[in-house]
Amino acid sequence: MAAPVVVVLASGRGERFIASGGSGSKLAALLAGKPVLEHTLAAVRASGLPWHLEDQGHAGMGDSIAAGVRATQDAGGWLILPGDLPLVRPESLQAVAAALAQHSVVVPRYQGAAGHPVGFAASCREALLQLAGAQGAAPVVRAQRALDAVVELEVDDAGVVTDIDTVQALAEAERLVAQRTPPRP
Repeated sequence: MAAPVVVVLASGRGERFIASGGSGSKLAALLAGKPVLEHTLAAVRASGLPWHLEDQGHAGMGDSIAAGVRATQDAGGWLILPGDLPLVRPESLQAVAAALAQHSVVVPRYQGAAGHPVGFAASCREALLQLAGAQGAAPVVRAQRALDAVVELEVDDAGVVTDIDTVQALAEAERLVAQRTPPRP
């Protein structure tokens, strides 16, 4: 069976980030000297999983997810990862991918809060391709939950819930990065 593909969503307009005082794209905002998106992509690369960057400027998250799935239709599943999760750890991506071998949908959680990437098995392909608008994949998760095909996967990774939607969130991520990185001698 083909491996699941990490679909990194980088099409959003970042309206909340700008409204909070940010200038320009939140994905280009600097975090520890590198753009937010580069941190996210570094984790994806380090996971060893195949990946696809969906950055074509779609109208909504549902449209972006459908486009990413359409571009990778032969995948064994998909991990949907918004590009504004720069602290996600490669191990969390690998754990979600591994859980997809036994479940239709995998939702990572950190200290009880649902996060990303949400994993979808190949059996969800048609439903993902039908997505459109701003809502994202919540309808697919609800439908699979009704079938008892969703697993909540607790991970020890604040990065699955640390998205950069505001300038304040960027400052908090900067604090978390400083805690992770040992000081240089």
